[in-house]
Amino acid sequence: MNLSSLQDLLVDQLKDLYSAENQLIKALPKMAKNAATPALKETIENHLQETREQADRLQRIAGILNCKVSGKKCKAMEGLIEEGKEVLDADGEEAILDAAMVAAAQRVEHYEIAAYGSARTMAELLGLQEIVSLLQESLNEEKAADEKLTHVVEHEIYPQANGSEMAANSEGQGARR
Repeated sequence: MNLSSLQDLLVDQLKDLYSAENQLIKALPKMAKNAATPALKETIENHLQETREQADRLQRIAGILNCKVSGKKCKAMEGLIEEGKEVLDADGEEAILDAAMVAAAQRVEHYEIAAYGSARTMAELLGLQEIVSLLQESLNEEKAADEKLTHVVEHEIYPQANGSEMAANSEGQGARR
């Protein structure tokens, strides 16, 4: 890997993002399938469509820069997805498992927010306004996904999890998925 210019670094970051998005395209359907809370399932399914569009957007950016965005493996996303799989394999009360899934999903969103923000700033410094706009669009979607996850977990999942926990403590056991 040769990083002798800011544009080289931008292309490297775009490759990382493209790998991350494609890993998520494979992982999100499994998360949606395991979500017990309908609003969480819907949020994940909606973000899957956005993720596909973000991967397409990165391909468009590659066309503008006349480069390839494939060929790199985002190890950070690989690790975040592995952590998320631990949640999918866990046993426990549905609301608690959904809360754990949201925590894992928000780690992913925060990684993507940082990555898109950095890439957008590089493109801005390079005067690549069309690319700035495309990256900003993806950044806005990632921030919105994070906000939707926060809303779902705070208004639907945590109250269920807390109610289930109180009921389980009085009964001495909890439900298992």
